[in-house]
Amino acid sequence: MVNELSPTARALRALEMLRARPGTTAAELAARLHVTERAARRYVEILREAGVPVESARGPGGGYRLGRGTRLPPVHFTQAEALGLVMAVLGSQPAAADADDLVGVALGKVVKALPDGVGRQAAQLREYAAAAPDPYSARPDPAVSGELVDAVVSRHRVSLTHRGESGREWEAEVDPWALVVRHGRWYLLCHSHRADAVRTYRVDRIRAVRRTRHAFTPPKDLDPVAVLERNLGVGWAFATRVVFDAPLAEVAPFVHPPMGRLEPLDDDGCVLVGSTRNPAMYAQEWLARVPFAFRVEGGEELRAEIAALAARMTAAVAAPLTDC
Repeated sequence: MVNELSPTARALRALEMLRARPGTTAAELAARLHVTERAARRYVEILREAGVPVESARGPGGGYRLGRGTRLPPVHFTQAEALGLVMAVLGSQPAAADADDLVGVALGKVVKALPDGVGRQAAQLREYAAAAPDPYSARPDPAVSGELVDAVVSRHRVSLTHRGESGREWEAEVDPWALVVRHGRWYLLCHSHRADAVRTYRVDRIRAVRRTRHAFTPPKDLDPVAVLERNLGVGWAFATRVVFDAPLAEVAPFVHPPMGRLEPLDDDGCVLVGSTRNPAMYAQEWLARVPFAFRVEGGEELRAEIAALAARMTAAVAAPLTDC
């Protein structure tokens, strides 16, 4: 029975709970140990007296967590888990198949540490699986990424050195809200004090990060992925405005946020308002996939690309059919 455990045994159970769920509160420990909150705090003190670094934080999001230096039990993988880990790494980082790659070196260490019965297939999978590189993915500097994570967690404003596509570098002071991975690319979602607006920066284009003395408070109930998706469709060089002859509810599944903002019209149609840096891609890869009639009412660059695409498709079927 739980209530028959000694104080030391309960302290060890509390340790396991903190390992499994950092941020557990005294009330949660008490409920799971079937004791009072005062007793739960005493078990935490027993752990601290034994040299276990248990840290505590007050307020919302607070609770107990284990500090650095805590000795954790060995990690055991099943064969399915080991194979799943190798597949996930190779799927997101094809270069990890190369033993000289940074992630490849780390993966190799994990695979070598596995027992032979579990690790043999994982090692064979890593050796013989071929991974094609993703031309759209970009790998940021781990040191820069680490500095950004520290700033996000500590809520400290930073000064960035950013290099654009043209190679020009410029400085920006930002409040770093979150790091978001999207389609193989890492983005920093932040508030730019230079632009006084929400901005997204490719992390692989950030050359340096310097922490400032200023703290910040991120927006309440921030959904980083949703905000990033909305922000990717605004602020580009070429404006776009596309009207669809179909209800918004039917068009919406074919429109992803970087294309712009989709709004209803009075005549049961809808309009897509946004911007792009690549009108050709917008026309050929995005609009061409929408199975509804539309007309481009804004953006001369996009209109030109649509006209060129239409001419090419028309020419493809203009010639008479021939017998094969």
